[in-house]
Amino acid sequence: MRPAELAIRAEQLRKTFGATTALDGLDLEVPAGMVYGLLGPNGAGKTTAVRIFATLTRPDGGHAEVAGFDVTRRSDEVRYRIGLCGQYAAVDDALTGRQNLEMFGRLFHLDAASARRRADELLQQFALTEAAGKPARSYSGGMKRRLDLAAGLILAPQVLFLDEPTTGLDPRNRNEVWAAIRQLADGGSTVLLTTQYLEEADRLAGRIAVIDTGRVVAEGTPAELKGRLGGDRIDVVLPGPERLAETAALVARVTGSEPDTDATVLRVSAPVQRRMAALTDVVRALSDADLEVEDIALRRPTLDEVFLRLTSRRHDEVSE
Repeated sequence: MRPAELAIRAEQLRKTFGATTALDGLDLEVPAGMVYGLLGPNGAGKTTAVRIFATLTRPDGGHAEVAGFDVTRRSDEVRYRIGLCGQYAAVDDALTGRQNLEMFGRLFHLDAASARRRADELLQQFALTEAAGKPARSYSGGMKRRLDLAAGLILAPQVLFLDEPTTGLDPRNRNEVWAAIRQLADGGSTVLLTTQYLEEADRLAGRIAVIDTGRVVAEGTPAELKGRLGGDRIDVVLPGPERLAETAALVARVTGSEPDTDATVLRVSAPVQRRMAALTDVVRALSDADLEVEDIALRRPTLDEVFLRLTSRRHDEVSE
C-alpha cells in the first residue's frame, strides 16, 4: 500500500523499559478512513505503540509515521492531526458537559465563539445535548466516555487513538460507545482501537492486528483471521463424560478429522464445501450408535479462539 493511503505506518519499531522489551520490531500499516483494531494480551505492547504514535513516548529504534509525518522529527505536525482517548475519561466532573468541551476548545487555541460552536456540534453528534448543562459527575459511564470521545474530536483529527475505551463499562454503556465509534468511522476518521474485548474488535474493526511480545503475529480482516482456524466447526455436547472417548472415536471416523475434547464437549473441523453434509453425517452416526447428545451445532470460529491460538502458540515458542 502506498504511504499516501496510510494513516499510520510503523517499521521495526522498538522500545525497552529497563530490562523489559515492550516493542520488538513492530511493523504496522493502518489504512486511512477505517477502524483498525490492535489486539493483544496485557503487556503485549499495545499501549506503548499508541503512546509512540501519539508522540508521548520516543521509540528506541525503527520508524513511525502518522498522517504522513514522522512521529519523532515532526511531532508538532502529528499532534495537530490526532486525538487521543485513554482508558479513563479525562473530563472534569465539576464542569458541565458543555463547559468541558468549551474548555478543551480553548486549550486547543480556539477563540471563545468557535469553542462554543464546536461544543454544540459535538454535543449533538454524540447525543449529549439534553445533558449539556448537567455536571459530568451526574453522567453515566457511557455518557462520560462519549463526552471524552467528543473532547478528543475538538479539532476533527485525521487519526483518533482509542486505548481500551470501554474498560469497566457495563454492556449498555459499551454499546453506546460502540455506536459513537461507528459514527466516527462513518464520518471518515481513522480510528486505531486497542482493546482486550474480542467482541468489540469483531464488531467495530475493518482490519485487525494481533500483537504479542512486542510484534505483530497476525493481521487481516476478522473473517480472514477466523479462516486461519480451518473453517466451520461441529460442536457436540454430551450429557456427561462417560462416553466421551467412544463419541470422539465415532466422530473422527465420520469426519476424517480428530476432534478436540474438553470434559463433555468435542469439536471437529467441518469442510467449508460440505459443512451441512458433515453435520448431517455426524447426527445420523450418533443416532445409529445410540449415543445420546445434549446439543450439536455447526458454527464459525470466534475471534476469541483465533486470539488464544495465536498468542498461546507464540508464548509456547518463546518458552522453548
